[in-house]
Amino acid sequence: MKWLIASDIHGSALWCRKLLEAFDREHADRMLLLGDLLYHGPRNDLPEDYDPRNVAASLNAVKDRILCVRGNCDTEVDQMVLDFPIMAEYAIVSAGDRLIFATHGHHFKEGALPPLQKGDILLHGHTHVPDNKESSGIRILNPGSVSIPKNGSRHGYMLLENGLFVWKDLQGYEFDRFQI
Repeated sequence: MKWLIASDIHGSALWCRKLLEAFDREHADRMLLLGDLLYHGPRNDLPEDYDPRNVAASLNAVKDRILCVRGNCDTEVDQMVLDFPIMAEYAIVSAGDRLIFATHGHHFKEGALPPLQKGDILLHGHTHVPDNKESSGIRILNPGSVSIPKNGSRHGYMLLENGLFVWKDLQGYEFDRFQI
């Protein structure tokens, strides 16, 4: 199964549209969203083409292919307009003999790891910066941000297929990879 993994859309209809174009272009089976879908949050400027209603409608169109966890900007009001569950703090995905703990990253992160075993993977968004590192034997991965990238990073996402994580920008340019 091929997963497209993304985080931090923050209500941008433009960047959500580009994400869904990448989803189609990559022929991914499922999309894993790591939170912060509709609201831009008090610490962020409004993203380009801010239109949470349009983002909700666009994501609802592929609702049967989305797995999502809650971000720090996601609320019960957001759940009322989205036709797929977004309120789980984390999701567990099996990757062979490793466990992937998918979360937004505002609670579980480097320095505040969930109960994982060496070799497992913490997958999170929240920082808006792509990441690929190891800490205490746990691999920490971050796809970056769809709409508000920070620290000079690109508008991007990540793919997971056959144990290979690949980071791409929304134009499809690959800039990192990690094989489990």
